Amino acid sequence: MSIMQRIALIITLIGALNWGLIGFFQFDLVAFIFGGQNALFSRIIYALVGISALINIGLLFKPSTETSDSNVMQRS
Repeated sequence: MSIMQRIALIITLIGALNWGLIGFFQFDLVAFIFGGQNALFSRIIYALVGISALINIGLLFKPSTETSDSNVMQRS
């Protein structure tokens, strides 16, 4: 996994935690920290989370190295 994918995964997890807070407690932590949902910084964070999710879609279709390594060992 590349460094960019790791960073995107961390940002996506932060976004998921924020959605969990919204769902369970009706509390938007990003909006609270950065001054509301329409504040520039909040919108930047929301956009970064969305872009990170798009980057992470590739992880769904990437074969795991564990499976690839075991297939190579079985052929030997």
